[in-house]
Amino acid sequence: MRSLSVNLDHIATLREARKTSYPSITTAAGICEVAGADGITLHLREDRRHIKDRDLEIIRNITLLPLTLEMAPTEEMLEIATRNKPDAVTLVPERRMEITTEGGLDLTKDQKKILSIIQELKRQSIKVCLFLEPIIEQIKIAKELGADAVEIHTGKYAVLFDRFNPSKYQEELNHIKESVEYGVSIGLQMNAGHGIHYHNVRPLAKIPEISEFSIGHSIVSRSIFVGLERAIKEMAELIRNP
Repeated sequence: MRSLSVNLDHIATLREARKTSYPSITTAAGICEVAGADGITLHLREDRRHIKDRDLEIIRNITLLPLTLEMAPTEEMLEIATRNKPDAVTLVPERRMEITTEGGLDLTKDQKKILSIIQELKRQSIKVCLFLEPIIEQIKIAKELGADAVEIHTGKYAVLFDRFNPSKYQEELNHIKESVEYGVSIGLQMNAGHGIHYHNVRPLAKIPEISEFSIGHSIVSRSIFVGLERAIKEMAELIRNP
């Protein structure tokens, strides 16, 4: 059964808006367990704009769910990952001025650096996923570098869907489907994430080869109106029974 990893970054975003101790990341993690989520994702950014180092340390120690750390491929983040030992790491590009992650890694660049980070993470028995555009050549390189999984960046699809341009978002959906099928054919676990919400998730969830969805912003947004537990349950139902 495909799984849902709930990204808790925007719980921390709300906390940091007033620099308070609430809403609590640990409480949110507990609700994820009760609501039937399959995992928790935290993105520790260079500027610590939402998730802090302490959040990662606490969640690593208390959660019963698999924990994925999203991080840039840097030496600082590698040290943090090897110290905290999340179940998985998703390597993502990061640019200080961006509002949110704007695209996938470009594996035609810095291959030596990314390879060394992948190898060190795997020596620590940490599963490695790369955040990529739905481009077959990029997925092929991910396999060559020794990644265990690829998370397809669904941001472009999400934007086209919200603009209600059926021909364009269907074209992007086809790119995603072809890329996912290719990744599975060469032995990669294929995941999806970014910009996924309660309306655009159904077409993606109908792609049987997608193993895991990483979703945060839309779940936290919906939780304002219906509560976090119900918001998680509704999203889990959509991805498991599209």
